[in-house]
Amino acid sequence: MYDERDHPTTSGVGVEAQGLSKRYGDLWALRHLDLAVPAGSVLGLLGHNGAGKTTAIRILTTLSTPTEGSATVAGFDVATHPAQVRRRIGITAQEATVDGLLSARANLVMVGRLYGFSKAHARRRADELLERFRLADDAGKLAKHFSGGMRRRLDLASSLVAAPEVLFLDEPTTGLDPRSRGDLWDLLRELVRDGTTLILTTQYLEEADRLADDIVVLDHGRSVAHGTPAELKARIGNDRVDVTLADPSDLDRAPGVVAAFTSSPPTLEPEQLLMTVPVREGVRLIDLMRALDEAGIEAVDLNRRGATLDDVFLSLTTPDRAPAEALA
Repeated sequence: MYDERDHPTTSGVGVEAQGLSKRYGDLWALRHLDLAVPAGSVLGLLGHNGAGKTTAIRILTTLSTPTEGSATVAGFDVATHPAQVRRRIGITAQEATVDGLLSARANLVMVGRLYGFSKAHARRRADELLERFRLADDAGKLAKHFSGGMRRRLDLASSLVAAPEVLFLDEPTTGLDPRSRGDLWDLLRELVRDGTTLILTTQYLEEADRLADDIVVLDHGRSVAHGTPAELKARIGNDRVDVTLADPSDLDRAPGVVAAFTSSPPTLEPEQLLMTVPVREGVRLIDLMRALDEAGIEAVDLNRRGATLDDVFLSLTTPDRAPAEALA
């Protein structure tokens, strides 16, 4: 018998949201979020702690209901058809959730059985994933003896047992060494090529730059920027000069000294004695050096470079602003 709950409301869209909002008392944790994530693509959700990323993910994975707005995942409304959404998603949390007292194969078989697979089906699926994630040689080893990178791969494999259409990844490479991080990025790209939609939250902005087709920057519950990595970098201008100062006492007055050369206010990283200057087109390093020298400010290093997502993040977010002000 035909049941409309078993059929998606849209096609070709992995995740969609319109005016998605969540309020806790008088505080809006998320306000008017719009998303349109094509199937088989990667969306990066960026923002400081408390920016609204977790709230958005909780709603999209049916763990929380929106106060306002609507959302669909794999074509199903998260509020009215949560069971259908859950059948079509996978979730990889920031901390690995595999059972350390089970072998790699046993972990995956257990997940398959929880999804209702027969024993034979669960074993076949486990072996497929162990091979794909390059864990077949260690299939019988207890997960507690795995390295961090191996545990992360096993955790990701467990979230793919049911072949989800949409995979939510929360800080997927936290704590991994550069080689393990690169290996995991390669695996994620393979998943996307096979048609999986990825929703990625990360504080490694290089990760978002390399993986995401589209990025949404959240700040105090609101979307403050949306576009491809290249579009966001172009939005704030491409040229930056990193100035390393010799004296911490110069941090307060250095931005004013170089103000005539900037396209937007410089950002400061006091612990590194670093001032990043977004420079206008045509400004030369020698111009900055002369201005600083005439002001009696010693710079031990100046480096000109293109804009990165780190610059986008620092330019568009305001971690020290009070939530009430941000959401007014």
